[in-house]
Amino acid sequence: MLDKLFAAFLRRTDEGTLSRLLVEVSVVLASGRGNGTNALRDAAAVHKVDTDTIALEVTQEFAAKAKAKNEARPVAKVKKAA
Repeated sequence: MLDKLFAAFLRRTDEGTLSRLLVEVSVVLASGRGNGTNALRDAAAVHKVDTDTIALEVTQEFAAKAKAKNEARPVAKVKKAA
């Protein structure tokens, strides 16, 4: 019963869902090799993804957003009552 259900799922699903399914299965298989703490890094290495470059880009993006947020915030002036 499960194999027929899975076969029907595979026939009806789109390419993006199948791609996500393959990535998730590869992560699960990589984590099952014994070193669960580095499963994502191991899966990225298998798929030749440069995680250090991505981490640097994300850090720079968050720093730029924080800087823009701080610059956009106006300084409130306190008016003294006469």
